[in-house]
Amino acid sequence: MNASLAAWLMATAAAAFFLWRVWPGRRLWADLVHRRRLRARARLEDLLKHVFTERHEGREATVTSVAGHLRLSKQAALRLIMQSEAAGLLRSESGALRLTAEGDKWAVEVVRAHRLWETWLANEAHLPVARLHAAAERQEHRLTAAHQVDELDAYLGHPRQDPHGDAIPTAAGEIAALGAQSLASWPLGKAAEIAHVEDEPEEIFRTITEIGLRPGSRVRILRRTGDELIITDGRKEHRLAPLVAGNIQVVAEPEAVAERESLVRLCDLKPGEEAEVTRLDEELRGFTRRRLLDLGMTPNSRVSLQLANAFGDPMAFRVRGTTIALRRDQASRIWVRRLPSASDASAGTGAT
Repeated sequence: MNASLAAWLMATAAAAFFLWRVWPGRRLWADLVHRRRLRARARLEDLLKHVFTERHEGREATVTSVAGHLRLSKQAALRLIMQSEAAGLLRSESGALRLTAEGDKWAVEVVRAHRLWETWLANEAHLPVARLHAAAERQEHRLTAAHQVDELDAYLGHPRQDPHGDAIPTAAGEIAALGAQSLASWPLGKAAEIAHVEDEPEEIFRTITEIGLRPGSRVRILRRTGDELIITDGRKEHRLAPLVAGNIQVVAEPEAVAERESLVRLCDLKPGEEAEVTRLDEELRGFTRRRLLDLGMTPNSRVSLQLANAFGDPMAFRVRGTTIALRRDQASRIWVRRLPSASDASAGTGAT
């Protein structure tokens, strides 16, 4: 063997040893093990969440439902269930799956993380509602410690519901009852407010969101036939199949709605006109909502229009002794009640 070949072989051996011993061998193996553990944990948490959700929606979780929801074979689903039973997280009763106290606690934590992630993605990342569920499914398993979920909850201002209208569990694991019923069985002609829109199946959810129906929307059933419901949201009529209407839960329209009709948007004030802030639009969330609150647009605050720009933006308002500038679209999200002017007050008391 000549010297150059020997040198080449030694160099190759040294490089191979380095790659195996130092980089990326150990780290690659550790990364593979870590990824496998994350997948196993995510699958377990998806199982617990499925059992939890089925129970809260009045259904029974079974081996078949687990296999379908997690997209596993029945044999793989059964193995996962048996592992969870051995870990003391669930038990089987006459073919139906039940969570133990420990399994229920873990499932609630996952549900809380999921719904808070959906809220963050809607408020801060402005992700379309139709994409929230799938995105949150990927992120919910990454919050590995309770304090991380608590920090996210605090950052969002402790929201009570996610963008679909589902109640977000508290840090103590409490979940508020929805108290809603299916739109499909709602009385004809009675006003209702959408409280929740089921995000599965995805095709039905997309149909609902594409026509603009979401939690907080007010609807009324105009006609009901054997194969469709004709409803109105006050602006347009929509035709829904009973299967689609069944994925929308509604409650009676709040009495406060009647009072809302007398309110105006801040952008509708005239120069010099004074009003009292009553609320911010329900769909105004995240950073913009916090900024408006920090600027003083809180309930009962007095505000007046100082300057209306001929080009529309910005508009100048006086609130809490400070003049602030808002875009028209921001001012349109703030609801106010006009206050009587000095001349109106004088007329009301009979002054001349």
